[in-house]
Amino acid sequence: MNDPHASTPGPDDPAVATVTTPLTADLLRGALDLERTGHGVLPHRLPAWARAQNTDGQLAMAQAQPSGVRLALRTRATVIELDTLRTKMAYVGAPPRPDGVYDLIVDGRLAGQASVTGGNVREVDMTTGSVENRPGPIGTVRFAGLPGRPKDVEIWLPHNEITELVALRTDAPVAPAPRGSRRVWLHHGSSVSHGSDAASPSTTWPALAASLGDVDLVNMGFGGSALLDPFTARAMRDTPADLLSVKIGINLVNTDLMRLRAFTPAVHGFLDTLREGHPTTPLLVVSSVLCPIHEDTPGPSVPDFSTLSAGKLQFRAAGDPAERAAGKLTLNVIRDELSRIVKQRAAEDPHLYYLDGRELYGEADFAELPLPDQLHPDAATHRRIADRFAALAFGPSGPFTPVTA
Repeated sequence: MNDPHASTPGPDDPAVATVTTPLTADLLRGALDLERTGHGVLPHRLPAWARAQNTDGQLAMAQAQPSGVRLALRTRATVIELDTLRTKMAYVGAPPRPDGVYDLIVDGRLAGQASVTGGNVREVDMTTGSVENRPGPIGTVRFAGLPGRPKDVEIWLPHNEITELVALRTDAPVAPAPRGSRRVWLHHGSSVSHGSDAASPSTTWPALAASLGDVDLVNMGFGGSALLDPFTARAMRDTPADLLSVKIGINLVNTDLMRLRAFTPAVHGFLDTLREGHPTTPLLVVSSVLCPIHEDTPGPSVPDFSTLSAGKLQFRAAGDPAERAAGKLTLNVIRDELSRIVKQRAAEDPHLYYLDGRELYGEADFAELPLPDQLHPDAATHRRIADRFAALAFGPSGPFTPVTA
């Protein structure tokens, strides 16, 4: 692995990054918008018009965290330097979050990892909801010792840190990597899809599954924010894609956002909007993976502050199972309704499919790899979910299997 804090070569060293390349949209994959800032550019995973319709701070933050967003370059460079300004999350009373990771992929293989220092800190007090923003300096991530031949290089940005791109320097010219013939997979989901607690940006379960399926990922997994928002559906409708998937469930329960009466037409409306732009694209509806606290207990999810003193953050379900009779949602209620909706619609939509999320992570998996905070999978579980999804979706009989003539 490359050390981002390695000493900088001297002025006579041939491996000095002296070529500066403007950071433009054609060098990025996985972003739907690129906002000009006072420092450089900020990738977004929702377009500007959709962000203008959003009033929720959680979604505003989540969509600006560049999960699945990467620089994609063709170059002979042996040295790559990227100046960035990160915004890191912190929570009062909770252990410090690890630094975000940059993954260097050379010709399809992981070739290095690094982090940056400095940057802004957004500290949240979960007991009061207050937020304090502390500014910090720009940092630099540096990869050296790359092979001097022409190669395709991807730098996956930290999936859990807002990342402003300030400058790109190399020791040889760069150009956008060719897009090739790989299909584009557009996926929407919750923090599990966003990559919460994955080890690095290229090892979130959607990134791993995309690699296994040999597709280009556009990840619209938004932590805490897979809530059937109409503007998210319209953004997906307008985004070119060869494959579509939506993972629905956990955020609707843990925000206690709606009842069953509202849920059913909201799902139909979301799918109707997707079909306006992608009428025959394979579309896979996925329910939540197993989450025992909410299988039969409604939300909301609330932090269990009793564990903070031990350096652990966990969550519990604050609803009452008896409230299901009044239409409150649980994961099992949602799975049953999603299965029914897809079966009903598939009678006229032969390209619509359903996958029970417990096939990706179920009771046996929870016994072996429990959810550390009761909501989010760890790094090993991301890999297991990816392997299962790749086999079920991209495998020989899966809905994303290429159609051969």
